[in-house]
Amino acid sequence: MRNQINLMLSERLRTGMMFFVIMLSWGMVEGADRTINSSAVVSITRIWDQAQHSAFTDLIRFQDDLYCTFREGTGHVPGRNGGDGLIRVIRSRDQGATWESFALLEEPSFDLRDPKLSITPDNRLMLNFAASIYIDGQRRGIESRTAIYDPEEKRFGELHKVVLPESIVTGFDWLWRVTWHDGWAWGCTYHMPLKAPRTIHLVRSRDGITYEHVSQLDVPGPSETTLRFLDDGRLCAMLRRRDTGSSGKKSDSSGWIGIASPPYVDWNFKKSNKLFGGPNLISLADGRWLAGSRDYDGNKPTTDLWWLDLKSGQFQEIISFPSGGDNSYPGLVEDEKENRLLVSYYSSHEGKTAIYLAVLDLEVLRAERNQTK
Repeated sequence: MRNQINLMLSERLRTGMMFFVIMLSWGMVEGADRTINSSAVVSITRIWDQAQHSAFTDLIRFQDDLYCTFREGTGHVPGRNGGDGLIRVIRSRDQGATWESFALLEEPSFDLRDPKLSITPDNRLMLNFAASIYIDGQRRGIESRTAIYDPEEKRFGELHKVVLPESIVTGFDWLWRVTWHDGWAWGCTYHMPLKAPRTIHLVRSRDGITYEHVSQLDVPGPSETTLRFLDDGRLCAMLRRRDTGSSGKKSDSSGWIGIASPPYVDWNFKKSNKLFGGPNLISLADGRWLAGSRDYDGNKPTTDLWWLDLKSGQFQEIISFPSGGDNSYPGLVEDEKENRLLVSYYSSHEGKTAIYLAVLDLEVLRAERNQTK
């Protein structure tokens, strides 16, 4: 059966994967062609590298523990036969010092990728991710999946195929990230049909499985999108773009920042000063907005952190993490008690594509920002 699942849960193999801690000295890092330093860095640690290729992270705090998820495979995309992408979830019960494997999700014949974590209104941990179909080395279809952790069974339940309105289904439909708000799961699903332009739609769901259509976003070349709600109920979209001109040649692919008021039909988009790759966005407890993504300003892409000015849609650089080659897709968690920011990301700057965790002092970050104004 297509949805047959092989779940390997609670392996409880304490890894102690504290291979090294980098303390402000990444000017020597191989593959980094520019340096954006910050004295806010507390530590940067490699936390997982057991697979041949580990990538596309997300990070969340749930019931006082940290959970990090990512894809494991043979490379950035599967080999010729496809279907080698698995979803790994690891857990830390000591604020990120050590990690253990918590779950491994597999679906035969599908490449599972870009997992994202969220917490449902009834306080359950939810995963959403893509399931790609490869034939002879070529992607022939994309579906989306949801799995919810069952605390009584102590495992993730069935992998449910995300059900989208028939009017927007193309066979290449990717619900990239889910954000819960007022009992609804909100997300942007982007569509990549083989012989038609890309489109993107805002959808919502009560159960995280069956979605209804809200609006179509008027964005050329849309791709990965993170949604976050403002305190006043408005919705913010950080949207990656891969635009092409009428000739098919690459055009302006700068990321866009969009804002919409309820019912989220009319959007106001601004072109940002950055290209995105794995965009993520967080509203800090003090009301400031902080973003993380792949940065293309240097000769080689790196994983960076930025302040976001919502009014202008522009970003101010904070730090470039030790990174290079295949990298980025950060997860962001604010630790209000310790006044720290936790950032997961992946990178291949040390050769093997692995998962990293950075810990930053938010008080120092804010002070540095005020000094640059």
